[in-house]
Amino acid sequence: MEKLVIFSAPSGSGKTTVVNHLLKTLQDRLAFSISATTRKKRPQEVDGKDYYFLDEATFRKKLESREFLEYEEVYKGLFYGTLNSEIERIWSLGKAVIFDVDVKGGISIKDKFGDKALSVFLRPPSVEVLMERLKKRDTEVEHMLKERVDKANFELQYERFFDIVIVNEILEDTLKKAEEVVLGFLDS
Repeated sequence: MEKLVIFSAPSGSGKTTVVNHLLKTLQDRLAFSISATTRKKRPQEVDGKDYYFLDEATFRKKLESREFLEYEEVYKGLFYGTLNSEIERIWSLGKAVIFDVDVKGGISIKDKFGDKALSVFLRPPSVEVLMERLKKRDTEVEHMLKERVDKANFELQYERFFDIVIVNEILEDTLKKAEEVVLGFLDS
């Protein structure tokens, strides 16, 4: 089953919650593509499970040797990317790959894999709701919060490039819709 499921959304939209739900519910059919990043590890995160945490020099070295399927410098000096080896690792397990990536990464992966990939844009009900969610996270300093909201406004313009848009207003409804969409794709 060489398929890919891509979830993209502005930061704070709930894509990690949705992807984690799908991984738990469809664990026999999906495996998570672990992204590489240069950002600092949060206390609850595990290297090699949540992300591959790399310093900037190592990330750039992997870029030069073309080890990334896609990458982006999200903010100055802050990189995220998908290693080619992740796709092969998951496909070798006989599972479809599920991604939790930013909007540009999602579009890039969809462009490279075409019909093998389902791209889903998870949209917050509004930018105001998104801002409240980010504030509740309590991981953002004020200037970073503004940067994330500005980036969200920019990313929302790209939802039309995705196969499906799901508005994450009521979490239970969002999870159910995500399951239906993903199962429909996997069974097609």
